Amino acid sequence: MPPASPELISPRSPRVLAARRLAKRNFRGKERLFLAEGPQAVREAATHRAGGTSPLVELFATTEAADRYADIVGAARDAGARVHLAAEQVIADISTTVTPQGLVGVCRFLDTPFDDILAARPRLVAVLAHVRDPGNAGTVLRCADAAGAEAVVLTDASVDLYNPKAVRASVGSLFHLPVAVGVPVERAVAGLKDTGVRVLAADGAGECDLDAELDRGTMGGPTAWVFGNEAWGLPEETRALADAVVRVPIHGTAESLNLATAAAVCLYASARAQRAAGGCRSVTKS
Repeated sequence: MPPASPELISPRSPRVLAARRLAKRNFRGKERLFLAEGPQAVREAATHRAGGTSPLVELFATTEAADRYADIVGAARDAGARVHLAAEQVIADISTTVTPQGLVGVCRFLDTPFDDILAARPRLVAVLAHVRDPGNAGTVLRCADAAGAEAVVLTDASVDLYNPKAVRASVGSLFHLPVAVGVPVERAVAGLKDTGVRVLAADGAGECDLDAELDRGTMGGPTAWVFGNEAWGLPEETRALADAVVRVPIHGTAESLNLATAAAVCLYASARAQRAAGGCRSVTKS
């Protein structure tokens, strides 16, 4: 394939230094830019269109990766991104992974105003309250995407959506559905309730059993699930905001489920109930 630029970009280039700084939250917030690493994330960034514009503004690629992923490099160019060939050491310096895959993209922030999410009247929403682990946050976002949720909300007490570990854990789902960030949990719950969404807090000590809720047929309407910190769950004041506190039943002898697994179970339970009620699109593509 033709070279992406006349020569390898210098490790001391201002573009490289600027990209490297995006590993730190304060620089991400100041520039409203974040890193997307690896072919899956870069492909999704290049092909995503929000208002007709791709969030991908810049791509760094080793010569080997540019050859191997020529379609992704082409999509990046089509998206209007600047493409730089870079030595492996440059990619390693920019990347936050132990074994970089040769592609690192610089992307614009994607978060959606919470009021816009409410205006779309979503039927299935994941609310991350007090979730501090970026890997958990990204994995729950991926679960929400897979279950067909229309939005994800991260409260102001939760981790940075654009933490590189969260972006990696989302495996591209960050580019698939609206995500609001920095929303106080009280506002998130009140706003969703005002639009007719039933708010359920997921908690291992919940008084309601998920199986029983399904059996009673209460899960078919618009629903938001509130998920808390894996180590200490949801504070009492947050649980009190919900319409019900629901536990995932443990039928075996496991002590508990981790956050992402519990989120997947809850979101898929709602998705199935909503499809059965004819109120939610199928997430299965034929």
